[in-house]
Order: sequence, then structure tokens, then C-alpha cells
Amino acid sequence: MCRSVFMYSSTYFVILRLREVVFVIQSQRNSFHVQRAKRLQADLLQQTEVLQEVQSLYILAIFINRACLFFSFSSHFGRNSSWLMFLEEETNVNVEKLHSVLKKFDRRKEWFLGKPLHDDESTIIHHYAFSENPSAFEYPDFSAGWALSIPLVRRLASKVQKEPLKSDFTIDLKHEVALYIWDEGKGHRLTAVPELCTLPEQSTRSQHCATTVGVRPPLCGEPVKREDIFVAVKTCKKFHLDRVPVVKKTWAKQASSLEYYSDHADPSIPTIDLGVPNTDRGHCGKTFAILSRYVSDAVPTTDWLLIVDDDTLISLPRLQALLSCYNPREPVCLGERYGYGLSQGGYSYITGGGGMVFSREAVLRLLASGCKCYSDDAPDDMVVGMCLSALRLPVTHSPLFHQARPEDYARDFLAHQTPISFHKHWNIDPIAVFHQWLKDDVDVSSKTTREEL
Repeated sequence: MCRSVFMYSSTYFVILRLREVVFVIQSQRNSFHVQRAKRLQADLLQQTEVLQEVQSLYILAIFINRACLFFSFSSHFGRNSSWLMFLEEETNVNVEKLHSVLKKFDRRKEWFLGKPLHDDESTIIHHYAFSENPSAFEYPDFSAGWALSIPLVRRLASKVQKEPLKSDFTIDLKHEVALYIWDEGKGHRLTAVPELCTLPEQSTRSQHCATTVGVRPPLCGEPVKREDIFVAVKTCKKFHLDRVPVVKKTWAKQASSLEYYSDHADPSIPTIDLGVPNTDRGHCGKTFAILSRYVSDAVPTTDWLLIVDDDTLISLPRLQALLSCYNPREPVCLGERYGYGLSQGGYSYITGGGGMVFSREAVLRLLASGCKCYSDDAPDDMVVGMCLSALRLPVTHSPLFHQARPEDYARDFLAHQTPISFHKHWNIDPIAVFHQWLKDDVDVSSKTTREEL
């Protein structure tokens, strides 16, 4: 049986086969993301028709549960193709330039091509890999697109049957893909391709680029109103005096409806005691109590629920703009997606530190299912992920949410983002980080790219 080693559940793929290149558009099982993928597919088709490069077209929608790794596409497309080219929804492609770039490489050899990223310091999101020299290992920026030659694809397809991913957790897919291909020095390192870019398409510096990206977050209509988002901040008594003041000095003033939930009722903040004792690890009992309170008469009725930690830094105006692209009548669960046990048919979940966003419909379905914590100190984000998996509800990833600090991400990766959140105060000035990365001096809607859907 094929095993899903790197894939997240609820992933949607559009496969577009040209004469020598198979384009794999990595998307998600959500109406907004499916439409974005189809728009990119249409653009690729239009370009290739002009170039008369189309041999045949394959559109494949795969809703991954326990499916083959995308390397196994080789059995379907490897016979008459030379390259697999992986694209994100936001990747813009100049097909003619891309063909010229790929022709520089001998298609009979094994190649792993992309725009390289590297860590400046060892980071928890990469399990502190290469701690002695973090910048020595390079991994692809998925937004620029990345390519595998078919000979490499064939070997990886064979390897993956015998050696599934060793780690239980999938945190940063691009880094873990590169590690798997590198294979502790027995495989291939990433080959840098300068024409694979993350510059804006309109930039004068992108004239040589075969790929570009949009650097602004999407806007699909008017930003969601502040009154349509209810914000729940998880805290506890020992952090009332240091973390809660940071929330109040930075982003709390952006919220219309916000409550602090703690193990101790403090009227000076104020905090609400939900009757769930504080735990040193995991906050499942508290989170499910918040979900129940959200659908009760105790709080305003809103379309969206945002649950954050007391050391989460977030831009609510940017979140309001992003949510304009999602339908609250659908069961939407949005944030930075991690995976657990995916090689053994596990599940995806929204990691809590970067913020978990739920549509009201998602909360209602989750609670109606009867799914609950196995203990108050169970990891809340993972338990919610298990529940969503059992309900076959998609977990939607946005790279604009971050479970860690800015220092924990490659500088070039953040350079083409307008981030929505970061997490943790460790060894940083959180107020300075908020003002540097998350504070907008103008209306956020003027800094976004309107999506015509």
C-alpha cells in the first residue's frame, strides 16, 4: 500500500501535464483555494496553447486521507515526462521562461531544483537540525515553485515504499521534503535556480524570473467586520501580570469582542474562570469550554471565533481581510497546519500558538459530534484535529500564521509575506516585534490584493 509521508490530509491537487513537464498545483479542500488553483490551471493552459506545447491534460482532485505520496505520481506520469514542477496557488509562472530554464539541466540525471532558503539559527520548527551550522542546509521556498527530474522521482517513489518519514510530526513540509531527498548525505541537495523567484510579478527586478509571487494577502471583498469576530485569549493567573499587558498594549484594541479565560477570575483585567483548572501542558479542557461558551447566549453571536494564547501576537485587521475569502457558512478551520502520524494515516491540526480560527458552522458541527477531551491537559489543538478528521472536515492552512517567533523562520521566506501572527515572547521584545511585523499604519485593505472569485 502507498503511504502518505509528506502530505497533509485535506489537500487538493490539480495535475496539468504538458509535453515534458507535469505541473502539480498544491491546493486545499476549500472553495476559495480550489478556485485559486483552477485559476492558475487556466492561466497555464492559456500560455501553453499559445506556445502549442499542450500534449494532453489531466485534472486530478485528490482528497488525501491515506493516499500515495506525490512522488508516486511517477507511475502515472513518468513514462512520457521529464519533470514534476510543484506550484503553490499563489505562484505565477511564465511557461516559456520555465521551459528555457529546465532545458539547462540534463533530464536524464537526478535533479532537485528550487529557490533556496536557509536558517540563520537552529530552530524548533526544524527540530534544531544542523544546530552547529544551520545555514549549511538549504530547502526550497515552495512559493517559487520547485522541480524534480523524473529519474529522481522514480527513485524516491521506490524509496518511500520502504522508508516512510521517521518523524511523527510534520511541521514544515518544505524542510522535511529536503531532508528526505538529502537522505543524510546519501541523496541530493537542493540546486539553486535563480529564475525561480518570490519577487512580485510587476517588479523591475523580476524580468529574468520564470516564477513570481504575489506579496500581498488576498482580499475577496470587503474585510470582515470587527464585530463578526469573537476573540478568546487563553491565559492563567501566573501570566496575568506579564503576558496579558502585552496583549492589551498591542493588538487587543483592534478587537470588538474579546474575553480572557483563566483559572482565576481577576476583575481588574477582567478574566473569566471557566471552572477548568490550569494545566502545565495542553489546554484541551479550557479550549472545549471556550467552544461551548461561544455558541451560548453568554457572548455575542458572530460568524468567526479566534482562539489564541496569551503570548500570541496577531494583526486582527489582516485577519479581517483574509477572512473575506472564506464562507462562514462552511465549516472552516484556519491557521498554521501541522500533521501527526501522517505516514500511518494520522491527521492534520491547526497549531494553537499561531491562532486557531473557526467559522461558527465548524464549531457547531464539532460540538454536535460529541467529540471531547480525553483529559483536561490533553493538547487542545491536536484533539480538535482528531475530531475534525473523524468528521471529515478540512483543516485549512495559511502560511501567514506562525507558531513561532520571526527569528525562527528564514528571512527570505518572511520577506514575501504580510504575516498575520507570531507566537512566544522568549528572548524577544514582543511589543517591538508587533510593531515591526504586524502593525499597519494604513488601512490594511489598501495593502491587499483583491481576488476576483
